[in-house]
Amino acid sequence: MHRKSDSEVTSNSMEQSSSPPRSPPPRPLYYVQSPSNHDVEKMSYGSSPMGSPHHHFHYYTSSPIHHSRESSTSLKNPRHFSSSWKKLHPHPHHDAAAAADEDEEDDLLQQSSRNLRLYLCFFLLFVMLFTLFSVILWGASKGYKPRVTVKSIVLENLNVQSGNDGSGVPTDMLSLNSTVRIVYRNPATFFGVHVTCTPLLLSYYQLALASAQVHKFYQSRKSQRKLAVVVLGHQVPLYGGVSVLGNTKEHLNNVALPLNLTFVVRSRAFILGRLVKSKFYRRIRCSVTLHGNKLGKHLNLTDSCVYK
Repeated sequence: MHRKSDSEVTSNSMEQSSSPPRSPPPRPLYYVQSPSNHDVEKMSYGSSPMGSPHHHFHYYTSSPIHHSRESSTSLKNPRHFSSSWKKLHPHPHHDAAAAADEDEEDDLLQQSSRNLRLYLCFFLLFVMLFTLFSVILWGASKGYKPRVTVKSIVLENLNVQSGNDGSGVPTDMLSLNSTVRIVYRNPATFFGVHVTCTPLLLSYYQLALASAQVHKFYQSRKSQRKLAVVVLGHQVPLYGGVSVLGNTKEHLNNVALPLNLTFVVRSRAFILGRLVKSKFYRRIRCSVTLHGNKLGKHLNLTDSCVYK
């Protein structure tokens, strides 16, 4: 090889010192823009150092500088990056949690619907059983009808005399005093009864000569009671309706006056409180013949009454 001499080296160094130093080539500056929602693939753009609005922008999609700039932008704006990342890649855990919540809500709705149907079935079953039980009790109560028996009647006093009615019309006036003995029995084994009665009427055909009112009472199960009802008639105008008495006012011992004793006994049984009630009606009609010579004596009516 040819070896340079000292003079050549010196001259070269002087030339280098006298010539101005060369500046390194200018590095292009890059401006990074965050990715928009409309186009996430275009990540950044750059321009030359002398960039101006007239220069064209150049998009970079895959370059080392682009990735470094993008990473620095992401570090500066972590929220925007996370939102963009979520839009690009939905988080599977959130979807799974939302699906689990929806499944749980569906299960709760189905469970509440099943519970409601179950309660409704229980309620309907209870109503049916209670109704069946009530009907059975009501039907069983019909086999325990109260028994009413008219035992006897005593015609204690009979008086017929002339007089005036309330308006002053002259007519025959009748006064009658009698006592009727009745036996009431409740044969039921599981309920008592409340008893009321219509007025007892002692009449001559359609003309009422005496009447009496029986007070209501309660009769417990498997028990009976004896009633003595006073049937009175005081100053009842006859208006000639009882011709038999008109002809024999002075000879009452010879009087034979046919009478009818009528009344209705009503019994109510509260078997299951006020929910199940049973009613019984007993219509009684007894034929009585008043003999003037048998006043004050008991007349047996056991075989003279009709019970309906």
